[in-house]
Amino acid sequence: MKKRLFTPGPTPVPEEILLRMAAPLIHHRHPEFRAMFRRIQTNLRYLFQTDQPVLTLTCSGTGGMEALFVNLFSPGDTIVAVNGGKFGERWVQMPRVFGITTVEVTVPWGDAVDSAQIVEALSAHPDAKGVVLTHSETSTGTSIDLERIAGAVRANSGALVCVDGISSVGAHELRFDSWGIDACVTGSQKGLMIPPGLACVALSSRAREAMAQSTMPKFYFDLQRALRALETDDTPWTPAITLLAGLDAALALIREEGVENVWNRHRRLASALRAGVSALGLKLFSRAPSVAVTPVWLPDGVSWKEFSETMKTGSGVTIAGGQGEFTGKIFRVAHLGYFDNLDMVAFVAALELTLQTCGYPLIAGSGVAATQAAFMK
Repeated sequence: MKKRLFTPGPTPVPEEILLRMAAPLIHHRHPEFRAMFRRIQTNLRYLFQTDQPVLTLTCSGTGGMEALFVNLFSPGDTIVAVNGGKFGERWVQMPRVFGITTVEVTVPWGDAVDSAQIVEALSAHPDAKGVVLTHSETSTGTSIDLERIAGAVRANSGALVCVDGISSVGAHELRFDSWGIDACVTGSQKGLMIPPGLACVALSSRAREAMAQSTMPKFYFDLQRALRALETDDTPWTPAITLLAGLDAALALIREEGVENVWNRHRRLASALRAGVSALGLKLFSRAPSVAVTPVWLPDGVSWKEFSETMKTGSGVTIAGGQGEFTGKIFRVAHLGYFDNLDMVAFVAALELTLQTCGYPLIAGSGVAATQAAFMK
């Protein structure tokens, strides 16, 4: 049985990327690597829609976010952080470990924070040096209007706009320069379509100026070192060479498709999948849906354990469950990265078979028909 991965990270890896990663290893201090690294930098700037440097770190997306906290701020600084899910929760907890005073803006899981809430928090804390936002909250399948919020922050404060773009870069529209973003992190195992292990960090000139003022201890995650190394197409530490080769291939695919076409494809896939799920009478979880992942309420009487095991053993499909208080209550299906129209049709077909096996009443083919009809529109 063919295995199909529909989790929001790791996501499927295209065959040409796997083949590129299987090529003989090159040395990271030789001209061959530097040429590849220079090409990666050019294409990362295209992906983020920026003229600013984009660093690559050998770590997860969480490591990239830690790098932001320890490089842009100092102990005792105040920041505003939005908590609307499992990862927003993490970006409230993490800076406190480093002695950063963190003002928490909380929104219910499945809701998106709006600019008025951010402006209110900044008005109450005019000394805030940063605002930390999750563009696409993977745990809830919820996205925010980043362009509007970033504009509101810049209009009302000198705070840095710091973005968790881990599941949004390469899926959601994101224009780093024109939207006024100061720092944005993504991870390799999401829209970049390669295995876990790399974080990419875009930094504005304002962010780089703030780095010079930071007194936070750092060594491996010293982004000033990384910026100096980048000037000669190099890294300060031994990089994940194989993953970077995969990133080079992945960015070439994105460039070939065109980043705006990539954004449109994700919107189209998300819309069609949700049409199929809704046609089966299932309820969507998010009130502000992300184009990267769709969480769905499990029907009454269907257990997560039976549902996920049936889908895997019966159709070869792996999905993600709920997190936090929604563990066992929702399932999450990704359309992030290496997916096309027929993948959505295949998933909804597997969903129908799984629900039927679990005793959920449905009209066979109704979800598939709705998915196909959405694409035909």
